[in-house]
Amino acid sequence: MSASPSSSAQAARAVLAARLGELRRDAELTGHELALRCGWSPAKSSRIERARTPASDADIRAWCTACGAEDQADDLVAANRQADHMYVQWKKLHRHGMRRAQEDVVPLYERTRNFRVYCSNVVPGMVQTEAYATALLSTIAAFQETPDDSPKAAASRIERSRVVHEGCHTFALLLEETVLRYRIGDSGTMAGQLGHLLAVMALPNVSLGIIPFTAERRVWPLEAFYLFDDHQVSVELLTAAVNVSAPSEIAVYANAFSQLAEIAVYGSDARTLITEAINKLR
Repeated sequence: MSASPSSSAQAARAVLAARLGELRRDAELTGHELALRCGWSPAKSSRIERARTPASDADIRAWCTACGAEDQADDLVAANRQADHMYVQWKKLHRHGMRRAQEDVVPLYERTRNFRVYCSNVVPGMVQTEAYATALLSTIAAFQETPDDSPKAAASRIERSRVVHEGCHTFALLLEETVLRYRIGDSGTMAGQLGHLLAVMALPNVSLGIIPFTAERRVWPLEAFYLFDDHQVSVELLTAAVNVSAPSEIAVYANAFSQLAEIAVYGSDARTLITEAINKLR
């Protein structure tokens, strides 16, 4: 795995900073001269070029103008925004509530054909019940101190989940047994959610594996991650969502998923674990 959850974003910003440095040198400007043209302190120019301070869109446009490279500004701004997309803090994403965040990923869900999802903490969003989603999202909003629109956000999450039943999508879902035991909402909410898992696993396009407490670990429990075909991995951290697009990193997550899948149980054995969890609620 990469040294830091935000390593992809840091690498992308380093590439952008190097390109800005090339523009400055091509324009035969010193860092001090560029700073004067931009109206900045020399220290700011240095921090941006060394990738120690993320450049804003305005910073990039000013830099390109100072170097006589206005024609490259749009491409560099786009690259900068992609870097920002790689590591997005939840508080920033949810600053106006969570419903919009549910809706923003609909195009990604619709174009993905093969979903591979590993969860060690909660039920994957696309197979949550509305009651479970509402309870979970309300807890998240309270913890993050962001606006609580959990009922609307949960409804949007359920609408987004239509991909499980529509179109040509396949779902390989891996859950740690802990997910069946962690109490999200009251016992009725949990019983409804676990019952829904029993129904979902019967769908022909869904493979649901449970990694038992007793499994001999080949891969330690990881943070939740979602593989969208072979194009993107979304990793859920406490503070941020990390979106990985580097092929080498995607391959690492795919390998981890494969190894985790080998220690999971399926079919009747998985149903037994879910049923036992339901019985424990009584």
